[in-house]
Amino acid sequence: LRYTDTLLTEQERGLSIKSQPTTIILPDTKGKSFLFNIMDSPGHVNFSDEVTAAMRLSDGVVLFIDASEGVMLNTEQLLKHALQEKLAVTVCINKIDRLILELKLPPADAYFKLRHIVDEVNALLRTYSDTENIPSVSPLNGNVCFASSQYAFCFTLNSFANLYVKQFGNEVDPKDFAKRLWGDIYFNQKTRRFSKKPPHTNAQRSFIEFILEPLYKIFSQVPASWTCVSSTPSANQAAKNKVIHTYTGPQDDSELVQAMYSCDPEGPLMVHTCKMYSTEDGVSFRVFGRVISGTVRAGDMVKVLGENYTLDDEEDSRMLTMGRLWISEARYTVEVNRVPAGNWVLMEGVDEPIVKTSTITQARGNEEAHIFKPLKFNTSSVVKIAVEPVNPSELPKMLDGLRKVNKSYPLLTTKVEESGEHVVLGTGELYLDCVMHDLRRMYAEIDIKVADPVVAFCETVVDTSSLKCFAETPNRKNKLTMIAEPLEKGLAEDIEHEVVQIEVDKSLLGSVKDSIVQGFQWGTREGPLCDEPIRNVKFKILDAVIANDPLHRGGGQIIPTSRRVAYSAFLMATPRLMEPYMFVEVIAPADCVSAVYTVLARRRGHVTQDAPVPGSPLYTIKAFIPAIDSFGFETDLRTHTQGQAFGLSLFHHWQIVPGDPLDKSVVIRPLEPQPATHLAREFMVKTRRRKGLSEDVSISKFFDDPMLLELARQDVMFNYPI
Repeated sequence: LRYTDTLLTEQERGLSIKSQPTTIILPDTKGKSFLFNIMDSPGHVNFSDEVTAAMRLSDGVVLFIDASEGVMLNTEQLLKHALQEKLAVTVCINKIDRLILELKLPPADAYFKLRHIVDEVNALLRTYSDTENIPSVSPLNGNVCFASSQYAFCFTLNSFANLYVKQFGNEVDPKDFAKRLWGDIYFNQKTRRFSKKPPHTNAQRSFIEFILEPLYKIFSQVPASWTCVSSTPSANQAAKNKVIHTYTGPQDDSELVQAMYSCDPEGPLMVHTCKMYSTEDGVSFRVFGRVISGTVRAGDMVKVLGENYTLDDEEDSRMLTMGRLWISEARYTVEVNRVPAGNWVLMEGVDEPIVKTSTITQARGNEEAHIFKPLKFNTSSVVKIAVEPVNPSELPKMLDGLRKVNKSYPLLTTKVEESGEHVVLGTGELYLDCVMHDLRRMYAEIDIKVADPVVAFCETVVDTSSLKCFAETPNRKNKLTMIAEPLEKGLAEDIEHEVVQIEVDKSLLGSVKDSIVQGFQWGTREGPLCDEPIRNVKFKILDAVIANDPLHRGGGQIIPTSRRVAYSAFLMATPRLMEPYMFVEVIAPADCVSAVYTVLARRRGHVTQDAPVPGSPLYTIKAFIPAIDSFGFETDLRTHTQGQAFGLSLFHHWQIVPGDPLDKSVVIRPLEPQPATHLAREFMVKTRRRKGLSEDVSISKFFDDPMLLELARQDVMFNYPI
C-alpha cells in the first residue's frame, strides 16, 4: 500500500509527485510516545521543488539510499539542500536485501559496500558544508540505519546490541557494545574481548560477525529502532536555528523574536506557509504551513503577508478570516479548532492572495513582523511549453486553471508572451506532463492544445562594447552614456548564490538612480536579441547629463532611455545566445555503456565521467547535454539499451550557443538539421517568430540618430537591418 500517494495520477504512474504531510504518534521500544510530523517527498529529480518546500518546514531529513545503486544524482542534490536549510541529516540505507538476493555478495563484501556508501555521504557533507562544524553520519553516531522495506525490517547498531544483551545477559552496556560494531574492530572468541587487530587471518569485522552473518542466515524481521528521535531535534530545540535561517527581520530581543526562538504557544502568531493542497473539487486550496509561534485558531482575523511585503510597502498583504483547520494524515485529515506553535497545519480561507509562500500573523498588534524568506530552489525552470484551449471561447477557464496550477507547483512559472501566447515553464518533461494532467483534469477541465517543448534562452556578450554608446531622453535634456562587457568568470553564479551582495551607491546619480535602475532591469529582463533575459553582462555608466529641473528628469524620460542605451551597449559588445545545459546521470549495465555514448553523441552531449558502481555490475555515466536536445532522451535511452539503462537529468549551467545570432549570411532551411555554427542564428530566428517579433533585430529602435551618425563616422560594420 502506497499510503501517502493520495493522488490518482500518483497511483497510476507508481511515483510520488506531491510532498504529503502526515502527523502521527508513534511509541518507541520503551513505551514512550513521540509526535512525528513526517513529509513524504518525491524522489524524482524533476520534483525537487516539492522537497524544497518540505525541507523549509522540517527540522531534519531522513535520506533513503539504495544499498545496491549507492549515492546518485538526486542524493547529492538532496544532501546539498539539507545543508543549505541547516537540517539534521539521518541516512537510511534501504533495500539491503538486494545485496543478499540480487547481487549475492558475501557478508564481507556487503560490509565494504555499506561502508563505501557511508563514506560517500560524508565526502559530500564535507564538500557542501559552509560551517566549521562539519556534520557527519555514521552508524556509531546513531544517524545511520539499515532497512529493507520489502521484508519489513529496520535496524541500527543499538538495536542489534540490545538484542544481544537481552539474549546473553545484562552484564554488558548496550551503548558500549554498539560502539564496537562498526569499523575495523574484531572480536576475539578466546579472550572474549574486542581489538583493532584481527586475532587470526580469517577473522571477520564485528559488524559482519554480529550483524550481517546472522542476517544472512535468518533474514527475518529485526525490531526497528527510533533513529529519528535521537538524531533529529524537537520543534523546541530547532526553533531558534530555524528562525535565524528563515526569518528576514532583525534577530533582536523583541517579544516576537523571543517567542519564535522559544516556540511559545502564547506568543504573537507567526505561521510560515510553503505549500498549497487543492480541495477535492479543485475550486480552492488549503494552505499548509508551520506555526512558528503563537496559536492559530479557526475563525480568527489574520493578516496574510506575501513574498513582496515589506514594512515600507504593505501592498502585498491582506486581512482575512481564518477558516477551518486540519491536521494532515496523508489520505485523511483531522479537523481541529486550534494548533499551537511547533506543529504543522492545513488552513482554509486564506489561499486567495497567496501565490507560492506567505507569512501569516495576527491582524492587530504585530505591526513590526517581517516575512519569512521565500523558497530558494536548487534548480531552475528552463523547459517551456505554449498552451491554448482547443475551443477559443474557453480561454477564461484555461487562465483560471493556470492560476491554480501555478499555486500547486512551487517552481512552476506561467507568463504571457508579446504575441499573446501563454507559456508554462517547468523543470523537465515529467514535471510538465504532470502539470498538464492537473490543468486538463483538475483545474480547467477543458481540452488544451500543447506546442512542442522548447527551452528558455539567455542573452550575453563576449567582448567589451566597441565604442561608447549614448542615448538622449525624448525631451533632449538628459543623456546617458554606457558600455557593456562580460562579467568576470564565476561572478554571475556567486551573485545567484548570494555570495556577492548587490549594493548601489546611495550618492550615485541622486534622484534619477531608481529610474536608471528600472530601465536597466527592464532591458535585462527582455534582451534585444529575442526578448530573453540578459546574463553574465556588466553595464558601466561612463557619463550622465541630467536636467536640473525635476520635471525634465522624471521616470517617463529616464526609464526608456536607460533601457535603450543598455540595448545599444549590448549590441556593440558582440552579443551571443546562451542555452541551458542539463547534467545527466545514467546507470546502466557494462554492456550498454557504448549505446549510452551513442545516444548522448547524437544529442550534442559529452561524457565527463564513466565509472563502475562499487560492488555491483552497473556503470554510472555522467554527462552534459543541451536542454533543447534532451526532449525524449530517456525514451531514446531505454530503446537503445532494451530498457536496462536509467537516466536522471537536472539543470546545471548556461553555456554560449555556437555561432553568431546576428549573422545574416546563415540560411535556415526548414526540416534540415543545422551545422553547429548556425545554431545561434536558428534559435534566435525561431524564438522571435514564435514570439511574434520580426525575424531580425532592428537597430533603429535602440540607437538615436546622433548615435547612428557616430557609427557611420567610425565606419562600424553592421549585420543589423536599420
